[in-house]
Amino acid sequence: MTNRLWQAAIGGQQSDRHEAPGPCRHGSALPGFGTLAPLVSGTLTGQPVTTPDALVIPKPRPSLPANPLTGIAAADIGNWQTSSVLSGLGSNAVHAAALHRAAERSAIPAPALAAIVDAEAAKRPDGSWNLHSRNPRSSAAGLGQFLSGTWIGMAEQKGNWLHDMAGQKGWLDARNRVRPESKGSLLALRYNAEAAINTTADYARSNIATIRKAGIRTSDDPQTMAKLAYLGHHLGPGDAIRYLNGGLSDSRAAHLLKAQIGSGRAAESISRVGDASVAHRNWLDGYVARHIRPDRFAGPSEVRGV
Repeated sequence: MTNRLWQAAIGGQQSDRHEAPGPCRHGSALPGFGTLAPLVSGTLTGQPVTTPDALVIPKPRPSLPANPLTGIAAADIGNWQTSSVLSGLGSNAVHAAALHRAAERSAIPAPALAAIVDAEAAKRPDGSWNLHSRNPRSSAAGLGQFLSGTWIGMAEQKGNWLHDMAGQKGWLDARNRVRPESKGSLLALRYNAEAAINTTADYARSNIATIRKAGIRTSDDPQTMAKLAYLGHHLGPGDAIRYLNGGLSDSRAAHLLKAQIGSGRAAESISRVGDASVAHRNWLDGYVARHIRPDRFAGPSEVRGV
């Protein structure tokens, strides 16, 4: 999907000329600002798995059941064909197996998941994703940059990987609510690669379903769908629907833009175009177009719409 067509699909404007360092609702921590969390193993399934830069992955099973949370089967979120090869990960090839597992379970293509994580996580000098990414302006943390409240909510929703893990750990009560004494342990899992990648996949699937149920219609090609998933991840599904249905209010847009690029640059951008909603759209549309690129992580067969 070209940037021009994506802009048409979501009613976008020209991108702001200022390059923002990273998104902030669930956005990436700026290099040098992150605070290290308690060390958590990079995988919950044993020793970290190192893989070659290109990993051959199977396509999702054609009879994947409906997600218990949404009641929507994989086919209902778009006609996706997963690339047979995940590549372009470079120093992040250590996460290829986790991306594969999350893609097979959720039916969100691995290259799309890689693109979302790549846009969210802070990076070390060698380009590797920083497991301890933190946003200095919010509670967002980990490879998926989940806010504390969003992460807890994902653990409390049946059908999610995080819900199953929390249940196994005894962190949920009889009503599937996170026990107060377990919140710290649960939130620490944001710094675990397996947990972050799987929860990013579950959140993408849920957000696509929610946005589609609200009547938003876009192309089913994976480039566009990955951007749609990211928009839900970045803004939250409620704001994403409002954004796609005409735009956020000026007050909400101004608040979010300040969180993204700082008060000074936000004021400059708003003054230049004379409208906070347009200024915020300029920034976010441009960021999505530049950074949500699943094609960068697809192998020779690439990610194609059926």
